[in-house]
Amino acid sequence: MSILNESLAPSLAQPFSEQKRQNETSQSVPQDGTSYLSGDTNQPLHFKTIPQMLRETISRHGPRDAAVFPDQNRRLTYYDFDREIDALATGLLALGLDKGDRVGIWSPNRYEWVLTQFATARIGLILVNINPAYRLSELEYALNKVQCKALVLAESFKNSHYLEMLQDLAPELAHCEPGRLNASKLPSLKIVVSMSETPQSGMLSFQQVTQLGGPAQQLRLEAITGTLNPDDPINIQFTSGTTGSPKGATLSHYNIINNARFVTDRINLTEMDSLCIPVPLYHCFGMVMGALGCVSKGATMVFPGQGFDPEETLRTLQSERCTALYGVPTMFVAMLQKMESQSFDLTSLRTGIMAGAPCPIDIMERVISEMNMTEVTICYGMTETSPVSFQSFVDDPVEKRCSTVGRIHPHLEVKIIDEDSKIVPVGTSGQLCTRGYSVMKGYWGDEEKTHDCIVDGWMLTGDLAVIDSEGFCDIVGRVKDMIIRGGENIYPREVEDFLFRHPDISEVQVFGIPDEKFGEEVCAWVVASPNKEISAEAVRSFCEGQIAHFKIPKHIAIVEELPMTITGKPQKFVMRDRMIEFLENTK
Repeated sequence: MSILNESLAPSLAQPFSEQKRQNETSQSVPQDGTSYLSGDTNQPLHFKTIPQMLRETISRHGPRDAAVFPDQNRRLTYYDFDREIDALATGLLALGLDKGDRVGIWSPNRYEWVLTQFATARIGLILVNINPAYRLSELEYALNKVQCKALVLAESFKNSHYLEMLQDLAPELAHCEPGRLNASKLPSLKIVVSMSETPQSGMLSFQQVTQLGGPAQQLRLEAITGTLNPDDPINIQFTSGTTGSPKGATLSHYNIINNARFVTDRINLTEMDSLCIPVPLYHCFGMVMGALGCVSKGATMVFPGQGFDPEETLRTLQSERCTALYGVPTMFVAMLQKMESQSFDLTSLRTGIMAGAPCPIDIMERVISEMNMTEVTICYGMTETSPVSFQSFVDDPVEKRCSTVGRIHPHLEVKIIDEDSKIVPVGTSGQLCTRGYSVMKGYWGDEEKTHDCIVDGWMLTGDLAVIDSEGFCDIVGRVKDMIIRGGENIYPREVEDFLFRHPDISEVQVFGIPDEKFGEEVCAWVVASPNKEISAEAVRSFCEGQIAHFKIPKHIAIVEELPMTITGKPQKFVMRDRMIEFLENTK
């Protein structure tokens, strides 16, 4: 019997049996009327590395499609994927990179991104995800914070010219030998790998790196992979901090391969499925829940484009006969709008995930009826928890899939606490805390911040939540004023600290206000420095090209003073209410 026929055998059984579902739901209800839950433990955790998981998938599903990138005309089987991963991994070894070195990746969704993800894991390099929307100050901070030794980057995407920005930060590239950068602003960075077809000064092309490895590196490959430990850090993802600077959440093999498994278990993903992934790879949604989730099942990952485009995504769903789709609510809204004027065959669709922001029930109903996604689920998590802690089941009532974020994931504990750290009764709001395999190793180079948010193994999420008697969780607010704009998490303090650099600004407060399209928009109240003048246009101009576009305030009010408490603390809720009223009156 061929490997292909053998790989079909598991699909004859229901991947997520009714018995398993009963086990999960029976164990994930509150006990004794308190807001404490523990997830199902019948499914064992996998103490494996990413290369081990990939090797098992290749042995079972090697001839099947692993990844499809229509816009780059790339389609790889798992056998192809394996060969190209090893070619890149040996090339990285030839460049002198060693286990534990940090390798940044700054790119939209491309074939090279996924290949780099698995090639770095193959030899224990720590992949550092850099948001494609970052600008100069953010890039400089990220590379230096974790001391990236190498950077893999795209040439450009939309209005982001990555090569030009890097050349601005490191003009030394123009005169250095490739692989031997010595930049004053980026002292740790030595190797730059460009995805452009033509090699740039001081850089190697991606294609060149895949051809560098020789017999010596091939011999080292298996030896290095054999030294990897599932608890090793393998990924750093930057998440904005309330203290102003992004924090590098550090995740292990163990963290993310188990979360990827459990996420895709909930949507009944198998090797027979093709998952469309228009969400960004730099985020856990694309990298963990998407790419790793597919590999955990032998499913096909389909990337419709470098960035989200509703028509492009719909055409890919149709042409590739995708059975599953990921997205944030605004993506689904855009696709539904496109479907009002164009016809697409989505009869192959069955399941998927909508996450990143609350989903209106009318949108969920339309996704189910018009996009054929009868088994679409909702989930909740954070980068620091790898990411998912709660997720609905495919057969939960639509109302529950919209009004809650589902039920606890396997092998996790959650509790909701009050200001005194005591567990609150069922139905009472408080801060949501998570403990278990998914909690990150910590913030890279920030022991104090790590200890502030991980207490006795519990991750303090900063989110306000309510758990009901059935174990469903509802996120009702945020302990601190994080803004969620179209699925992007924005911490006001980070934007405030940047705006404070402007010499004509003496005070600034940033907060979110409701927005029909993005859920929330960024708003800033600004006080000019004494004897200075500042305009909203000047504030926006100061931001452009320096911070990510989604962090730039849409609404800016120039005010004489900020509302304060008697102790001198800014009252953001007063500003928010006044701004909402003002905008309503000026419609």
